[in-house]
Amino acid sequence: MKKFFIPLVLIVISVIFLAFSSKANDVNEEDKFIEDLLAKMTLEEKVGQMTQITLEVVTKEGEGRDPSKPLTMDIDKLRNALVDYKIGSIINTGGAANTVEAWQEIITTIQDVATKETNLKIPILYGIDAIHGASYTLGSTLFPQNITMAASRNLDLVKESAAITSYEIRASGIPWNFNPVLGLGRQPYWPRFWETFGEDSYLAAQLAENYVMGIQGDDPSNPVKAAACIKHYLGDSMPNNGRDRTPAWIPERVIRDILLPPYAAGVKAGALTVMVNSGENNGIPAHSDQFLITEILKGELQFKGFVVSDWEDIKRLHTRDRVAATPKEAVKMAVMAGLDMSMVPFDFSFATLLIELVNEGEVPLSRIDDAVKRILYVKHKLGLFDNPYPNKELINGFASDEFRKVNLKAAQEAITLLKNENSILPLSKDKKVLVTGPTSNQMMNLNGGWTITWQGNVESLYPKEKNTFLEAVQAEIGDDNVSFVQGVTINSEINIEEAVKAAENVDAIFACLGEDPYCETPGNITDLTLDEVQLKLVNELSKTGKPIVLVLYEGRPRGINKIVDKVDAILMGYLPGMEGADATVDIIYGEVNPSGKLPFSYPKTPMGFTTYDYKPLEKFDVNDYDPQWPFGFGLSYTSYEYADLSVTESAKIGESIEVSVKVTNTGKVAGKETVELYVTDLYGSVTRPVKQLKGFEKVYLESGESKVINFTLTSDHLSFHNRENKKVVEPGDFNVKIGNLIKSFTLN
Repeated sequence: MKKFFIPLVLIVISVIFLAFSSKANDVNEEDKFIEDLLAKMTLEEKVGQMTQITLEVVTKEGEGRDPSKPLTMDIDKLRNALVDYKIGSIINTGGAANTVEAWQEIITTIQDVATKETNLKIPILYGIDAIHGASYTLGSTLFPQNITMAASRNLDLVKESAAITSYEIRASGIPWNFNPVLGLGRQPYWPRFWETFGEDSYLAAQLAENYVMGIQGDDPSNPVKAAACIKHYLGDSMPNNGRDRTPAWIPERVIRDILLPPYAAGVKAGALTVMVNSGENNGIPAHSDQFLITEILKGELQFKGFVVSDWEDIKRLHTRDRVAATPKEAVKMAVMAGLDMSMVPFDFSFATLLIELVNEGEVPLSRIDDAVKRILYVKHKLGLFDNPYPNKELINGFASDEFRKVNLKAAQEAITLLKNENSILPLSKDKKVLVTGPTSNQMMNLNGGWTITWQGNVESLYPKEKNTFLEAVQAEIGDDNVSFVQGVTINSEINIEEAVKAAENVDAIFACLGEDPYCETPGNITDLTLDEVQLKLVNELSKTGKPIVLVLYEGRPRGINKIVDKVDAILMGYLPGMEGADATVDIIYGEVNPSGKLPFSYPKTPMGFTTYDYKPLEKFDVNDYDPQWPFGFGLSYTSYEYADLSVTESAKIGESIEVSVKVTNTGKVAGKETVELYVTDLYGSVTRPVKQLKGFEKVYLESGESKVINFTLTSDHLSFHNRENKKVVEPGDFNVKIGNLIKSFTLN
């Protein structure tokens, strides 16, 4: 044995050394490639790389394209942008979704000019808002929106949905996805609420990590992988008045303890790009916030990729925010704050002004070089220098049945049962039903914004082969058993009396309420209560005495307190995507046991939106946490029991706390349960939340089956920022809560 031991050790050491040497060489070769390319670039070429335009600038139709007509490129405009102005990035869809074949032709045309007609042949980095699938490629697999995916509590599904999205945008020839949105859904009036992963920082961080890993994989240059863009950094999700692109006032401790962790998780997972938000915090527009962009993101978080602006927002430092006296001052302010690329997007003014600023000595060339290195780094990571063209073979797997099944499963696991009085659900298939309500027979209500068009509200463009809720019910129990009377639109009455009359001849009513699609500022509202005419529809139907199943397709929790007691069952569908109607019907008729959990606290009143991780003062005296349904709520067709909670009783700071619990399916049918671990820090140097989610795991259990779930709490789970905004772990007593079980531990 001794004769072979030493050589074997040497072989192992040699292999490890060679592996590390190879990796180091790869890194060195990458750095050398970028440095060599940078050395060849003129100032105009560098600034061009920092400039991003929208596709409408280089097409014949321009900004006002008819979405029903195909897109036509304008080669002269394209050459002007790429050859004359040396533009490095193009985005957007030209008004509406294109076919995958059209996308491949568009990208090929763009890359032909970039790599064959420009001096340095640097490929274009093309970006798109594929926030719930390849939403601007016709026929793609469109998943539940982010808020819906958060309700699934299934990390594997989140990662898989991201991987499918990257495949389908890459099939389109696009290597850069403007997702995930990592703002938190803590302000339900905010119209981008549904783009988030919910109100909880820990949950959003876990989903962020898995989404980025799904999009990028271990190697973003893989032909089926793409670059993630974590957005919108930082604070836009908590505007004071709830409206998009309006001011926020957020203390640094809240930023660090609540808003920053999802972004930190995304950066740690390797996200290649970050987009800055369009709002302002504490009087400082985000696009001019050197502290957030350079000191925290690039400094503390060690972000290596590049930072891109949002739509026209560098210009708006002058035109809207008035922190810059001139357009040139706005460019200087943003670039010096740390912006690396400007989404201009309709002209080349950014490039022209930045060249002037460098020549005048107002912006150092070192800042330009840093930005361009970061951009070239991302392009290199994506393999664009080796092959910037679409892989036409990927069309063969585009929108496959395998992808559709993953999509259906995601919707099935996310849809959340909020009420089931007298176990009316699952419903027997021999019952005659009335389908009514404004969201019952349109695909757009299942998908929301960023779908085919910006607002997602052109129903005629949606695929006819996918089922609306009405069509899914008809397919499940037959047309003869289904009556349909719409009753109302989102905000106006059509034929409520006719719907009430039709209810006389059925056994149950399916009332589908909610919202029409919206995105960004067009979705601003001033009253969280659901439109009165929709509440009236249910109120009138309730007078018939027939059982009512309420189905909600909405992007934020609209107030329904007036009708909660008038219905027998409530399903929260959120925005469940193209397979959402089929998934809802699968749950209604018991083919799927619901397992979704609310990723936010569902408010009972228009101003009653306290988050679950409230402070002690928020439940004191007359103050209360009194939602319609709390964060993490979700019913099942079976029951679960928790037992044998075990927690390490004491540990030193830096040591881990081990937690285990047994969960048993005590009901009659199989199901999936999300086991959630909450921690309470009983005393701290600043007030601590009453509880915080610090672990979760979704588990499948047959009837009667038990499983032991294990968690490990580390110092990071127990840390927070103190009065000096320093991250600390303080000794003291803590509670661990899982289900209805609570145990304590002491940190010494």
